[in-house]
Amino acid sequence: MAKSAQGAALDRKKLMADPIMVTTIVLLITFLTLFILYPLVILLIDSVLMDGHVTLDVFRRIMNMPTFTRAITNTLKVGFVVGILSTVIGLLFAYVEVYVRMHKVAGGLFKVVSMLPVVSPPFVLSLSMIMLFGKAGLITRFLLGIYDNDVYGYWGIVIVQTLTFFPVCYMMLKGLLKNIDPSLEEAARDMGASRMKVFTSVTLPLLLPGLGNAFLVTFIESIADFANPMIIGGSYDTLATTIYLQITGAYDKQGAAAMAVVLLCITLLMFAVQKYYLESKTAATLTGKASRARMLIEDKSVTIPLTILCALAAIFVIGMYVCVPIGALFPTWGYKFTPLTFKWFGQVFSKYHGLKAFKDSFLLSLIASPITALLSMIISYLVVKRKFKAKGFIEAVSMLAMAVPGTVLGVGYIRGYSQGLFHTGALQFIYNSAAILIIVFVVRSLPTGTRSGISALRQIDKSIEESAYDMGADSFKVFMTVTLPLIKDSFLSGLVTAFVRSITAISAIILLVTPSFLLITVQINEFAEKGAFSIACAFATILILITYGAVLLMNLVMKFFGTSRKLKEEDA
Repeated sequence: MAKSAQGAALDRKKLMADPIMVTTIVLLITFLTLFILYPLVILLIDSVLMDGHVTLDVFRRIMNMPTFTRAITNTLKVGFVVGILSTVIGLLFAYVEVYVRMHKVAGGLFKVVSMLPVVSPPFVLSLSMIMLFGKAGLITRFLLGIYDNDVYGYWGIVIVQTLTFFPVCYMMLKGLLKNIDPSLEEAARDMGASRMKVFTSVTLPLLLPGLGNAFLVTFIESIADFANPMIIGGSYDTLATTIYLQITGAYDKQGAAAMAVVLLCITLLMFAVQKYYLESKTAATLTGKASRARMLIEDKSVTIPLTILCALAAIFVIGMYVCVPIGALFPTWGYKFTPLTFKWFGQVFSKYHGLKAFKDSFLLSLIASPITALLSMIISYLVVKRKFKAKGFIEAVSMLAMAVPGTVLGVGYIRGYSQGLFHTGALQFIYNSAAILIIVFVVRSLPTGTRSGISALRQIDKSIEESAYDMGADSFKVFMTVTLPLIKDSFLSGLVTAFVRSITAISAIILLVTPSFLLITVQINEFAEKGAFSIACAFATILILITYGAVLLMNLVMKFFGTSRKLKEEDA
């Protein structure tokens, strides 16, 4: 105990003797406090403070609003159903990939499905759902002759969110299933248990914490989702859309702040359970890396039905995404489907200021992405490689943004910066400027990059950096010349992920964007709400091409310049 205390004291002494590191920590704490903690604190203060007195009148007022109480019920109902459906479908896909011998084509489909939600705007499936199954839908009206089908509302949101979020569960559960030691299941098989018995008595109990984790992640994503309920929700209110309408329709900023606090409390509670309880349970339940290869199921009575079922589901999801570029080629959606035309793509630039929208979105995202990637790596480095008192604060606050819905953050920035810090006028200049949009992009992407950086840094032996310190290098030199080159794959991945998340973001920025800036996602949302689906699809198609291009470029860079290539060359 005394040795560890002495070691901690020595680490603090070394830290205080390094002015670059101390300055970095101070600036980082300032950034996290100003742009993550402060907007949330100001929301809480605004919702309980009236005429200089603390009161719960605002909460009582919104609780008496039928629209708000209905929105809470609707949000929780959708969240639970989407969480369960996404987890079940994700488990099916993961189980088939890990346990069943599949055809290569099916494996390729799975990979495409897992990547689509990452690189596509959040509302693409809502557009496809309306165009395929709405009243003027290609399938419902023109193929089946159904004229009274209403895709808007509860089931529309549930289906779209499930199709959007189940790939997240699939990726999470695939990793967990791969880590289960095959010998545990084979021992049960040797004792005469059927495959179903092995699954229910061995595999499923080991997976339960992971299933809970996947459910809660999806639940949080679902209740925080703004884009899909806004486009396909119709009159079915959710908390995210109600908060938006409370500001833009009722001009009730204080009421919106109180609503945002309620939504934030729900997501924070779920995030705390997921982060601090279920993640630790998952790590403790699984045995780590599987000790040997798993014997895949080859029984055709099992493999054929499961592979066909998953392949059909994957093809349906891919078809929904493909519907968007096809929809941009029709002359008038819902009335005239031939001849195919490129006029909407032309009008994007000639009539609807598409060039400005793409330029603004691209430049803002391009500025935000390297800042996000560098900040993520610095936070990861401090969390993994340094010991100091504020380390827990930096890690917790940087991850907090993951649990904050975009609309909540947007309302927080409005209340926090429209009149300056604590209504003093300080930092008011960032409001209605490009700076606030860039900051929002950075804050929203920071948790993803930080998690990736922490995983990468934990694999680096500390002796590598210590040898650089022993040769007289300062902390900045060590980070730039030793640490960063070793985690450049993670840095590049974080860079592109931040760019994609920024250019496809809508929930946080729709409340902050001004007429000075045209952003692609806001334009798509606007045209979809007007029913101009062909022009919305044209915007969305170009956006998808940009994001796919960014991901492909990253893969090429990592293939030819990444760490893995160097390791292969050294082995050769």
